[in-house]
Amino acid sequence: MDPEIIRKHFNHIGRFRVLIISRSKAGKMTLLRCVCNTTELPEVFNAKGKKTNNAQRGDHDIENELIFRSNRHFIFHDSRGFKSGSVSELELMKKFIADRVMKKQLAEQVHAIWFCIPMCESERPIVAAEEQFFNECNTDHVPVIVLLTKADSMREQAIGQLRDEGVKLKEAIQRAESLAPKVLSEVSTKIRNQLDRCKYPPKIYLPMRGMNTKDADCEPLIRCTMNALDDIELQKLVVSAQQVNFDLNIEFAIR
Repeated sequence: MDPEIIRKHFNHIGRFRVLIISRSKAGKMTLLRCVCNTTELPEVFNAKGKKTNNAQRGDHDIENELIFRSNRHFIFHDSRGFKSGSVSELELMKKFIADRVMKKQLAEQVHAIWFCIPMCESERPIVAAEEQFFNECNTDHVPVIVLLTKADSMREQAIGQLRDEGVKLKEAIQRAESLAPKVLSEVSTKIRNQLDRCKYPPKIYLPMRGMNTKDADCEPLIRCTMNALDDIELQKLVVSAQQVNFDLNIEFAIR
């Protein structure tokens, strides 16, 4: 199919709105840059559509819209990051999701939630505030995809595990590559078992590797997000928004 025809087919649909939630230093900005194929900071617009400089100051208002110049088809809303016992931040997220779900216009609704859990902190894979979110925040009408970020850190953890077992450093480094997937699987299973028991569990779990490398691949995230959506128009929306793999646009248009 003619690429120009494909673009015209999708460009009229609109923009895809994502709430991204994580602890601090979970790699969410790296992830968003990868999705939008850029190294720049996003432009930030407040609820009235006025451009602000909050991205540079590190301040966050969940109502603010983060938009990258390289790809304006995505709108991101950034949570402040979980802090132990922060009831106010949880209430803000609950209110934001509830309000957005009730919006009459599709463009104003939040379409998906990307919930980042860093694997570099696998000694405490789920903190209390995160479990509280999945028990108290009604996400029945918006899919939550748990992203196991920094999954590359499993190699270092595998080395540490082998060293604890008395394996010499050189051999531990050699064996870590084959052990790392097992370590990741064990941590992922622990997270899944804990969150699947919650009142509003995630829909999908996805390990994310190599997000800060030159050849970072975001196609699995786009596919997972598309598969988590029940509405065909929203599936079109996320496929049209992504620009990391044009073959996805062709594939979906043919469907």
